[in-house]
Amino acid sequence: DRLVLKLFRRLEDGINPELEVGRFLTDRTMFRHAAPAAGAIEVPDDGIGSTVAILQGYVQNEGDAWAYALDAVRESFERALALPADQPIPRVERSVMDMVGDLPSLLTYDLIGPFLGSAWLLGRRTAQLHLALGSRPDDPVFAPEPITRMYQRSLYQSMRSQAATTLRRLSREQVGPEVEELLARQEELLARYTVVTGERISGQRIRIHGDYHLGQVLWTGRDFIIIDFEGEPARPLSERRIKRSPLRDVAGMLRSFDYATRTALRSPWVQDLSSEEKASLADWAQAWTHWVSATFLDHYFDVVGDSPLLPQTEETRRLLHAQLLDKAVYEVGYELDNRPEWLPVPVRALLDLLDEGP
Repeated sequence: DRLVLKLFRRLEDGINPELEVGRFLTDRTMFRHAAPAAGAIEVPDDGIGSTVAILQGYVQNEGDAWAYALDAVRESFERALALPADQPIPRVERSVMDMVGDLPSLLTYDLIGPFLGSAWLLGRRTAQLHLALGSRPDDPVFAPEPITRMYQRSLYQSMRSQAATTLRRLSREQVGPEVEELLARQEELLARYTVVTGERISGQRIRIHGDYHLGQVLWTGRDFIIIDFEGEPARPLSERRIKRSPLRDVAGMLRSFDYATRTALRSPWVQDLSSEEKASLADWAQAWTHWVSATFLDHYFDVVGDSPLLPQTEETRRLLHAQLLDKAVYEVGYELDNRPEWLPVPVRALLDLLDEGP
């Protein structure tokens, strides 16, 4: 109950971001909402070889935030179904960014329950993490760097390339009305990414988590602890260590909220409901995601404040929308490789994002 030893089964030349970021947060910042780094095994033992294992402080917890969120969604669904027949389930017709700063109705508060406060807290912890990661301009590995025109072009090319490759695979391997609709809107999707290359985007690039979602956060019963800083395992170490806009992490968490509600809608007990009940729950699932996401963003922006990390408000809206699309496209590729039966989740999400607009 004191230490955890994590071993890596695929070794690459260079330090693993889990060790690099863990040491930085533990030794050079005051951020204490991540598992502390205690030691490592590296081969060769010269500080730049392959990371074989990491020793971390053990964090007492009640499970990850993904399980916590799924429980919260299920309980919220049950409360929604128990409403009187003459009480309509709240719906939302606006984008998440338009809802930031607004207060939900008392009924919405009651239906979501304590998780709305948890989204508030998670937004604050995420902002505190990013501020800590961008707090040492004297360290070249972690010093913030401006978002340049060259970075904007590189980001656009990366997003467009991933989308084109993934949709090409999708057209060969999957069929269905939603897949066909997405393929028919491919040019619209690619055009959305041009917001990244239009006007100059302010803000900074920093080292980020890189694979941020509810499964990478532990719930202690009172607070959140962020874990697993190694980035997306399928990508090479050099790519995982690139400095990026912190909005990439933000988009990952927003997509995770959406996954939680869509996962709950696929539960056997939901599938056994009447068509009318399932339609009502689908509306409420969207409202749950939007209010939780807006609450997360509201308090994330509040803590970041006037830090130069983020672009100006309208630039943030554009860049976050592009990052959400890019993350959903990544999820399509992930489900193609690992869980084809789950493809409707990110495919539907992409269509909804296109309908919602930037």
